[in-house]
Amino acid sequence: MADMTGKKRPQKPLHITGIQGRWPISFRVRHLTMQSMDKSNIEQREASMSTKNSARRGWTVVLAGTGINLALGILYAYSMLKGDIAKLFEGAGDPYAVACLSFALSMIIGGKMQDKIGPRITAIVGGLLVGAGFIVCSQTTEYWGWIIGFGLLAGLGFGFGYSAATPPALKWFPPAKTGLIAGIVVSGFGIAPVYLAPACKYLLGNYGLQQTMMILGIFFIVVVCGMAMLVSNPPADHLKASAAGKNANVQVKKTSNELTPSQVLRTGSFYTLWLCFFVGAGAGLMVIGSIAGMAKQSMGEYAFIAVAVMSIGNAAGRIGAGVLSDKLGRANTLIIMLVFQASLMFAAISVVGGNASSGLLITLLATFIGFNYGSNLSLFPSFAKDFWGVQHYGLNYGALFSAWGIGAFVLVKASAMLTARTGGFTISFAVAGVMLLVGAVMASTLRPTKDPVTVPAAASDLLMDEELELQPARND
Repeated sequence: MADMTGKKRPQKPLHITGIQGRWPISFRVRHLTMQSMDKSNIEQREASMSTKNSARRGWTVVLAGTGINLALGILYAYSMLKGDIAKLFEGAGDPYAVACLSFALSMIIGGKMQDKIGPRITAIVGGLLVGAGFIVCSQTTEYWGWIIGFGLLAGLGFGFGYSAATPPALKWFPPAKTGLIAGIVVSGFGIAPVYLAPACKYLLGNYGLQQTMMILGIFFIVVVCGMAMLVSNPPADHLKASAAGKNANVQVKKTSNELTPSQVLRTGSFYTLWLCFFVGAGAGLMVIGSIAGMAKQSMGEYAFIAVAVMSIGNAAGRIGAGVLSDKLGRANTLIIMLVFQASLMFAAISVVGGNASSGLLITLLATFIGFNYGSNLSLFPSFAKDFWGVQHYGLNYGALFSAWGIGAFVLVKASAMLTARTGGFTISFAVAGVMLLVGAVMASTLRPTKDPVTVPAAASDLLMDEELELQPARND
């Protein structure tokens, strides 16, 4: 039996003292039985206390990771800054596109870093880079200054911070909660514009763009580095000792998949997931990066409301898809989300392309697209853990996450070019809708051929209790 430190404790043999040896045989049997039960109960209480402490620590890591993402979610509020940036130079969307690409690249580096030296230092590096990037932007009005500040420095910081938030949180919990935990942590990134959009509007109106970037840069350093102090990986044997939960089902797999990055790159599932992520994330970001501009035509200065409401849908999609995937399966949930997002893209053609676009319809459309986009950010990290394990999770998911950055860079730039050439979003939405339907077909190949063996948690607990009771007899 393991003690509270996780170390194996030798079992003391049960014995009868000299005086007790004179007792009648029935008394001696009763004494040995009671002694065995007492030892078993003590060990069970200690194990229960250890599990409760681990659960509290795990939820602390989840909340800290969510806090980090709440700060880094400024990326999704970029459309609030875009109008003021456009007054400085042409190509105001380029820093955003470069930041997405840098984000994806640094997820690989940050994933490797957090696998080797832990998530805390990785998150601190991310916070410092984001803050430094915003401070650089506060000191320049040049195109290349913003490319370096927001596109490279802040973009790299987003990746380091993000890669240190989700992996450690997932490692503290069993597979039955993978979707839920991933959804909660990444929801911080999605819901951040709820406070950042009005905050940016207030700061821009009172202090201007340069001072706003300085204030935000200092804020991000303080928040991300502070939250990083609460993030850590669990002990190596944590998952072996933890149970899935009293009311949940425990999925028992016959084999444990712990694949190295080189092994992952040789699997067909990696490339299928990569293409689905490319399409799903790129199509969503195509709308998210321009929603303020779309809404401004019909909502004027209240366009920030559309950004804030969309972010609620974004966050809800992350949690909702995570929970749904724990029930229906990852592949089934992904197919549903891709088909739904494709239908929204086709619906957007008439909503956005109309001569008198309704602000309410645009807001609702953006919210649902944000919901579907957000689902990608909880489904794909869950896929990575299910398919390839947790030992090299940071680097494996970092490689998969490159699809997000490349999808954002390619589809956002392509959409901007098509919009500039045609004067509208019609072709962009149509192409994205077709790509999403193709992605749904590819996602159907990700369904498992055999369902994992499901054992009720209560039965699992009974087996553990039985082993605890029999253990003293074995060691005697």
